[in-house]
Amino acid sequence: MSRHMMAQGLVRIALAIAVWGLGSATASAGGCEDRRILGASYVVCKFDPAVDDLRLFWQGGNGRPFRTFDALSNALSGEGRTLLFAMNGGMYERDFSPVGLHIENGRRLSGLNTKTVKGRPSQIPNFYKKPNGVFYWGDGRAGVLESGQFQAQKPGAAFATQSGPMLVVKGVIHPAFLQKSSDFKPRNGVGVAPDGAVYFVMTKGRVSFYDFARIFRDGLGVQNALFLDGGWAPGLYAPELRRNDRPGHGGYGPIIAVVR
Repeated sequence: MSRHMMAQGLVRIALAIAVWGLGSATASAGGCEDRRILGASYVVCKFDPAVDDLRLFWQGGNGRPFRTFDALSNALSGEGRTLLFAMNGGMYERDFSPVGLHIENGRRLSGLNTKTVKGRPSQIPNFYKKPNGVFYWGDGRAGVLESGQFQAQKPGAAFATQSGPMLVVKGVIHPAFLQKSSDFKPRNGVGVAPDGAVYFVMTKGRVSFYDFARIFRDGLGVQNALFLDGGWAPGLYAPELRRNDRPGHGGYGPIIAVVR
């Protein structure tokens, strides 16, 4: 082999390495892991909305709710895409329709719910324990806002889901949460860190609202976090942890997912 041909070969190899490196630089290091935070065990999933393909799903092409992670995974597979992560994405009615705002691919499929429910705190459904809020994302950015602020600011969002209550608002834990509460349940939620990273957290046991809020604020440094669901409803799809949770009561409503 001549020196000229060898030089050309080395150039091709260098270009290939450069292209591979560029692709690696844009690949997210996001994913899920088991973590112990503030004395309790959780699953923490971290993603970058500027890199990861974060989406929201509710219904399939037949107009029916997906209801399970398997159904969503199969539908994506038929389109040549892969489900990398999924989580129950917020409160839903008995027919699996969203209780509040649901924006999917820029389409508002369900409006913002501003209803107020009065009564004893223990009798008010979680969604209506105001302030509730909206998790939204698009154009490489994500955020969590109290519902009234979302309505006033109208941030551009390709995707959004409303749930409640807010766990943390501007660094302050929801005022209705009690430090010595005996209301311990499985819970899942989402928060956006100051650097833009999105954290999804799933309990591995039962915790109070107050302790769950502290995980976001004191454990992860998140200033705004939103409760997604609890009780029998929290669900997680994380292949790296061998998690594909089966839903109780027939299925999930909105599903937050990362696809490839």
